[in-house]
Amino acid sequence: MTPLAFKTRHAATDHKLIGRNAIVVGAGIAGLATAGALAGRFERVTVLERDTLPDAAAFRAGTPQARHAHGLLVGGQLALGELFPGLNKDFVRAGGVPIRFNQDFREELPNRDPMPQRDFGRIGYTMTRPLMEFVVRQRLSRSTNVRFRHGTRVLDILAEPNGQRVTGVRCTTVEDDGSETLAADLVVDASGRGQLTAGLLQSIERPLPQETTIGIDLRYTTAIMDIPDDAPPDWKVLLTHNHAPRCGRRGLILPIEGHRWIMSVSGVGGDRPPRTWDELLAYLQQLMTPTIYQAVRNAKPIADLVQFGFPKSVWRHFESIKSFPDGLIPIGDAICRFNPVYGQGMTVAAREAILLSDLLAARATERDPLAGLGPLFLAEAKPLIETPWTMAALPDLAFPSARGDRPADLEHTLQFTAALSRLAARDEAVQRLLVEVWNMIEPRSVLHDPKLVRRVEAEMAETVCA
Repeated sequence: MTPLAFKTRHAATDHKLIGRNAIVVGAGIAGLATAGALAGRFERVTVLERDTLPDAAAFRAGTPQARHAHGLLVGGQLALGELFPGLNKDFVRAGGVPIRFNQDFREELPNRDPMPQRDFGRIGYTMTRPLMEFVVRQRLSRSTNVRFRHGTRVLDILAEPNGQRVTGVRCTTVEDDGSETLAADLVVDASGRGQLTAGLLQSIERPLPQETTIGIDLRYTTAIMDIPDDAPPDWKVLLTHNHAPRCGRRGLILPIEGHRWIMSVSGVGGDRPPRTWDELLAYLQQLMTPTIYQAVRNAKPIADLVQFGFPKSVWRHFESIKSFPDGLIPIGDAICRFNPVYGQGMTVAAREAILLSDLLAARATERDPLAGLGPLFLAEAKPLIETPWTMAALPDLAFPSARGDRPADLEHTLQFTAALSRLAARDEAVQRLLVEVWNMIEPRSVLHDPKLVRRVEAEMAETVCA
């Protein structure tokens, strides 16, 4: 799958049905995108969600992280737009804020001037996660063969006695102490932590996947406020990193619906942002620059501050399991849970849904399209995950407090990345390439172009000489 093939990939799809029932476990962005990918391939798609799904853009109990700043990268925007044509207009009508990359984006780096705010012709949209989910749910509700069952908790994924093929799920509802079995040709585990898939593997005596983990002990505090009348006119999105020894501190401001800002401030290890407004203002004054503090010092949160903890990033290598059962697809956070400060999770999930759609389209004429689909999907999802995982893992492992296997060339790679960033600040073409890699439009491999590598190495040598 080529990263720039979003425009034409589905234009000639005939949407041949390949099964009667598909079940998607979880109604987050991963589950919603997956339901959109499956709607044209199954007679019925049922989305099971343990939360009560609100009839508006409202927070729900099962997603405490949804109260914090969320970002959908441009690659994710393109993927969702392909699954739901015209979705960007829906976002704007609902209150989403258009953002021009990187013209509207001010990124303040340690011990350096901010990155230039050049216009690369890419538009993204910022909003709260509840609004994003609600808009996509509304689009799915127009599909006559997609139904939602909320207040429904999946207890187990079920399989044939030999474990070769999944047959459905066992679930229960908040109104009923008993359980029921729902049959399915395909079950997609978008429940978030992969526990349902792991539970099935154990029940059919398959090994559990190996895991790659990076312990970061991230904590963040979030406030929502009205955008002040004196808001700076030269940026819409602001990201500030900090210098050593507080280099794990970050501050982020995003515009959201209702002419408001959402501000999330994070720290790693023992550096934890406070939970009161006055203490948080003092914390902001210790960032590398006063930009965020000056922007919000006269603002007042419209609700209590909220906090969230994220102990570690986890990549479960389901692709390494032999005899993975047919009729089962883990997706999104069930496979890989990313450090949220990089805003990668929703975009990876949306691109995985596109991958699943592509595979189903390619296999639609086969006698048994679902045979071997799981291993094929997991193998092809791996390169989709590798770029964002590496882009986040390297800076995370630079923190002395981080837990994980550090590559032998970590220091050299960090120096290369810093030199690449300095080069991008001077060269618009290099910055554009870097922006497209970060936004999952281009793969990370484009940064290994020999000509570009020579330029970056020259930049590294200049720094050493200086």
